[in-house]
Amino acid sequence: MSSLYKPFSVSEGPCKDARGCTTQRQHPLTRFPSAGCFGSGGGSTGSFTPIPNLYPGHRNLAAAAIGGRKITHPWKAILAGGIAGGIEICITFPTEYVKTQLQLDERANPPRYRGIGDCVKLTVQDHGFRGLYRGLSSLLYGSIPKSAVRFGTFELLSNPMRDATGRLDNKGSLLCGLGAGIAEAVLVVCPMETVKVKFIHDQCSLRPRYRGFFHGVREIIRDQGLRGTYQGLTATLLKQGSNQAIRFYVMNLLRNWYKGDDPSRDMHPLVTAMFGATAGAASVFGNTPLDVVKTRMQGLEAHRYKSTMDCAFQILKNEGPQAFYKGTVPRLGRVCLDVAIVFVLYEEVVKLLNNVWRTD
Repeated sequence: MSSLYKPFSVSEGPCKDARGCTTQRQHPLTRFPSAGCFGSGGGSTGSFTPIPNLYPGHRNLAAAAIGGRKITHPWKAILAGGIAGGIEICITFPTEYVKTQLQLDERANPPRYRGIGDCVKLTVQDHGFRGLYRGLSSLLYGSIPKSAVRFGTFELLSNPMRDATGRLDNKGSLLCGLGAGIAEAVLVVCPMETVKVKFIHDQCSLRPRYRGFFHGVREIIRDQGLRGTYQGLTATLLKQGSNQAIRFYVMNLLRNWYKGDDPSRDMHPLVTAMFGATAGAASVFGNTPLDVVKTRMQGLEAHRYKSTMDCAFQILKNEGPQAFYKGTVPRLGRVCLDVAIVFVLYEEVVKLLNNVWRTD
């Protein structure tokens, strides 16, 4: 009777068991041999009956595990996203620093920097190489939970929307990316970005006030209350929502194109990196104006603006439409590298977690 419980492997053609019974091999999750083949009657060809669905709520999960991209458990996504985000920001922060400095360098005042190279040169000259990492602590403390919330929310929203092979359509990826961006904006990005911008802007003043991350946060809250860490929330929601909607949409579009009719096709990390860089570039050109407005609304001169719309109007009036694309080049380099690294690290960490953490 032990043969009753021996799983069949997927292969073509009939096979014979120890009693000489010819059976057609079937997938173990869909068929079981009936007693007609193994019972006292012996020599007849075995018939197969479908197994009832023991776990109706897990239909897509089982199917995806067999034929396509395995659905990632939200808790795995949270952990993998946090690890990826922490490593990525340590690599790319200097580009974020330069981008922010150029966006804060308003044309209404005599500009301090003539370009990217001049900004790097003056920063190193005045503050040493470590000056390019001013504000890293605020981003590091925020990047880990930011990426965790982003990928966890995306998987949580997208899992019910995937088909039987684990494939997510492009419309679904756009909506899930939008939801992930809004969640990370409210929970992490807005306070983190406000503190980061204030830190970087403070370094440009004659007498910097903030001596470190916790001292700076304490001073901001003391002067402006908790609300002071949520300056530019509207602009941040618009920026992050559009950011992640564009990135996940482009990434999913390219992934589906690459895999074609074979959803189980593996993607090499270099392919993932190229697709991630492309998605990052698309988001830069798509929402840099929102990023400029957000940065101004979170700077030390934010009190000059009545609202997000007033900030955009003043930028347009005083500096012209080209001001909305200040910092595009350093942001392009930083974001393309950022998104490529994060997607690669995320996928690889998920693979590692799947080997040691069973959630199916």
